[in-house]
Amino acid sequence: MASAAEQLAANMNMGSFAKATELHKRLLFTLGALVVYRIGTYVPIPGLNSEAFLQFFQNPDGQRGILDMFNMFSGGAVERMAVFALNVMPYISASIIVQLMGAVYPPWEKLKKEGGESGRKQLNQYTRYLTVVLALFQSAGIALGLNATQGLVDQPGLFFIVSTVTTLTGGTMFLMWLGEQVTARGIGNGISLIIMAGIVAVLPGAIARMFGMAQQGVMSPFVLLMITGLAIGVVVFIVFMERAQRRLLIQYPKRQEGNRMAGGERSFLPLKLNTAGVIPAIFASSLLMLPTTVATMTASANLPTWLDWLPLFTAQMQHGQPIFMVFYGALIIFFCFFYTSITFNPEDTAENLRKYGGFLPGIRPGKRTAEYLDYVLTRLTTIGAIYITAVCLLPEFVGAQIGGGLLFGGTSILIVVSVTMDTVAQIQSQLLAHQYEGLIKKAKLRGRGGRGKGVTAPARR
Repeated sequence: MASAAEQLAANMNMGSFAKATELHKRLLFTLGALVVYRIGTYVPIPGLNSEAFLQFFQNPDGQRGILDMFNMFSGGAVERMAVFALNVMPYISASIIVQLMGAVYPPWEKLKKEGGESGRKQLNQYTRYLTVVLALFQSAGIALGLNATQGLVDQPGLFFIVSTVTTLTGGTMFLMWLGEQVTARGIGNGISLIIMAGIVAVLPGAIARMFGMAQQGVMSPFVLLMITGLAIGVVVFIVFMERAQRRLLIQYPKRQEGNRMAGGERSFLPLKLNTAGVIPAIFASSLLMLPTTVATMTASANLPTWLDWLPLFTAQMQHGQPIFMVFYGALIIFFCFFYTSITFNPEDTAENLRKYGGFLPGIRPGKRTAEYLDYVLTRLTTIGAIYITAVCLLPEFVGAQIGGGLLFGGTSILIVVSVTMDTVAQIQSQLLAHQYEGLIKKAKLRGRGGRGKGVTAPARR
């Protein structure tokens, strides 16, 4: 027999969606925030020659491999050098550093584990401060590179450098605030939605360019058909793996309550195959962008002799290059295990089960349960890390083999599909909560009506 939640979920339709006014407000706020973000990607920084920079960016002889990924994540803001060119990548990098420090730095580790809500807010504040520092560093590198390149700036000088640093840093801080507002007042994770919006905005242009290359004979129809089939297969594979989970049976013992027996229920502890979600791909991409953005932007400038290694490093960090794929895969695997370890603690879970009388059949409560949970979680995380690495690197390998014809990678598809699934799940949970509220209100109204009309008090004798 289906549970009450399953029955409510089966009854969700357009009628229930039309009555959920709170959900409408959240969706409209989210859409409005994404529209504001898209408008900002078309506002160039002051003092830049936009046409000259676009020609510089689209120069086929230029080595800008990592900037192609950065441009896709920012929704085309990099090729226009807009105020949102840095996007939220400094915030992502700051989050990585704070989480790593929370695992190895004792004061922050204590703040994370014992601080509760106030500790979480304090760490979030540290993340914001660090975001400002990283944004200043990246924007300063970009400003110096643009200022040193002939023809890109109308009036090079100190004023242009200061205004560019201020504009790019302010754009990043505004996007960070906008993402937090979407998370609090909208639907879904605001930062992930901003990244997804940038990717979705660039994907149609990338697909159109591939079809144009096929029409011009640059790409064979067979290769185009193979890329289309690969993209569809990757989407299906991502959906299947994101929904996969291992359900551990939990048994609660029976207990005596008065004259009857209570308890003895069974439930399941669901462990997702990919507990970390899309975070490892985003974190790995962000860390790869942090050092190479400055190196790429300063590649054409007059560099001192001790920086002669920068052009070679930039060339090796292009899509499809072996060094790039090795670094990318290693970072993805690392963040899969790291993020899973900070989101799911086997010892805390085992202790909570012991407190409430639950146990895994055949496993002794306490330390043995924690060891078993850690064993199962490690195997699941290994499979999940291999899955994310394969999804992100397979299109890179295919693009390298066909000569760079693949204009979007598995990372972009993974982010779009995963964030879409999470957002749809949150919309469904909002609809489910709205239906529960409706049922509670109806029950209260019926109870008041029954006492007032159909029920009479017994006569006293």
